[in-house]
Amino acid sequence: MKISLNLSALGKTKWYEYALRFTFGGAITVAAGLIANKWGPGVGGLFLAFPAIFPSSATLVEKHEKQKKQQHGLDGTIRGREAAGLDAAGAAIGSIGLVALAVAVWRLMPLLSTWLVIICATLAWLMTSVVIWHLRKTRCGLRGRRKRHRIENR
Repeated sequence: MKISLNLSALGKTKWYEYALRFTFGGAITVAAGLIANKWGPGVGGLFLAFPAIFPSSATLVEKHEKQKKQQHGLDGTIRGREAAGLDAAGAAIGSIGLVALAVAVWRLMPLLSTWLVIICATLAWLMTSVVIWHLRKTRCGLRGRRKRHRIENR
């Protein structure tokens, strides 16, 4: 799958889908605040790292992909699940990148000025996410070629 930016998709999203995403994000943030109140900001901060709009985003991605296929007379269930799975993989990769960002801030804050820490931490997030994405792409690509080869040679 090629990574691209499709701004036309913004116009296709319904207002209530945006409201659903904001509601989920707000609920996750409130939950993190309540957890921080009860167990302290260190524990609450861990819950803020949760991709707040991911649950609603994944369901909406699945729904949109399924609807696209149904417009062409196909079921679309598998396509919707695959699209949601790719969305989940992207969220997981980004979350691992955020761990790299947090570690960089934690380790560099006592040593460097704030603006250098921000630059270094952002680069740590970017490099970690890109490396993991690339490894996943090459690993999954190899597995897909092997599977196609087995099917073709039956």
